[in-house]
Amino acid sequence: MTDTAAATLADPATRFPLAANALAAVASQVLEAAQARGATAAEAEVSQAFGLSVTVRKGEVETIAYNRDKGIGVTIYVGARRGHASTADFSSAAIEDAVTKALTIARYTAEDDCAGLADPALLARNWADLDLYFPWELSVEEAIALGRECEAAALAVDQRLTNSEGATVSLHEGEFAYANTHGFCGGYASSRHGVYCAVIGDDDGAMQREDWYTSARSPQDLEPAARVGRLAGERTARRLGARQLQTVDCAVLFEAPVATGLIGHYVNASSGGSLYRKSSFLLDSLGQQVFAPHVTIREEPHLVRGQASAPFDDEGVATRPRDVVRDGVVKGYFLGSYSARKLGLVSTGNAGGNHNLVISHGSDDLPGLLRRMGRGVLVTELLGQGVNPVTGDYSRGAAGYWVEDGTIAYPVEEITIAGNLRSMYRDIVAIGNDVDRRGSRHCGSVLIGAMTIAGN
Repeated sequence: MTDTAAATLADPATRFPLAANALAAVASQVLEAAQARGATAAEAEVSQAFGLSVTVRKGEVETIAYNRDKGIGVTIYVGARRGHASTADFSSAAIEDAVTKALTIARYTAEDDCAGLADPALLARNWADLDLYFPWELSVEEAIALGRECEAAALAVDQRLTNSEGATVSLHEGEFAYANTHGFCGGYASSRHGVYCAVIGDDDGAMQREDWYTSARSPQDLEPAARVGRLAGERTARRLGARQLQTVDCAVLFEAPVATGLIGHYVNASSGGSLYRKSSFLLDSLGQQVFAPHVTIREEPHLVRGQASAPFDDEGVATRPRDVVRDGVVKGYFLGSYSARKLGLVSTGNAGGNHNLVISHGSDDLPGLLRRMGRGVLVTELLGQGVNPVTGDYSRGAAGYWVEDGTIAYPVEEITIAGNLRSMYRDIVAIGNDVDRRGSRHCGSVLIGAMTIAGN
């Protein structure tokens, strides 16, 4: 621990070893050491975090895991050369060593005109509290009780639910400070808590498994543990008796929890790294119609308690609400400073990834979308990684339900759904109002007009 940090230990009521102002002081010390040794620019992030995870399986405690982490990352620029080093030791000697290593690396790397700190004009100067930190005073005994309650609720749904992958209750709290030699220094604390359950059903030797989870910044925003378990149990029981299908072309309805993955593929394809490496099927898509005309995707980085809310990105660039897709047309990419320079554009404040993406939706709930689909497949689980980011070709294992006359007929398994993301995005018929807000992409169930279903 540095002399500066030693004077500013965290309040004993918190579980962080250092106070917030101590993290900023350590970051400043790192930058001063870098500049004293000849760095022309530098940036540092200092972080600390802790967590607890308890898993209960078949009523017995299976694992209890604690984690407590801290670290310093320093990136140094010598002209157009870049070097990075990190350490988990906050002592003055360790900081000096990390800076020296980063400088050595920088002096031996090739020059890169696109390397460097973010444009000073883009850095955040003032920001609001987004209400991202909620400590959870959860004891191990309380976590065990919640896990048992969750799992018991799942297994009680159906007598055919005979086994369990367990119920996990977890909490995570972290804090960081980021600073650079343009004069920026900022940071904040955040939390993410969750309850997860997965159970296994057996119907005459044919086994199925399903799960459910809840995740939120505040423990008060979590679904009750018993409800999480009940939903996991109901989802597993509905999958029992699954059949295979004959190969057919039909409509496909992606349930909201898996539909968010379709948006994830879009984010990856329109992110700076994929674009400047020309490894994306969405090259030069800015201003082009990519989605159906009724689809709008808005980035909302300042949602209070949002899972991906942030006042600034990993480089200190201010985040701003914006439409990334409007009426199906691409209005913006996801860029950090380096990728923006490679593309001749300006950072969008996405160093570190996308912030909360809110996808427009219609008035139909999931049953309404089933009726609208009429006949096809409702996908509730995807398997494998069969997505080609260069061509957009999409082929993944799936499970779910066959739908006839707008209602679920029976569960299906061991099928493959195939298409191309370009045509799939344009063929989005409707998006439901059953929005899944547990992650960084807020999306309802997505109905696509036609895909190939490979079965027997």
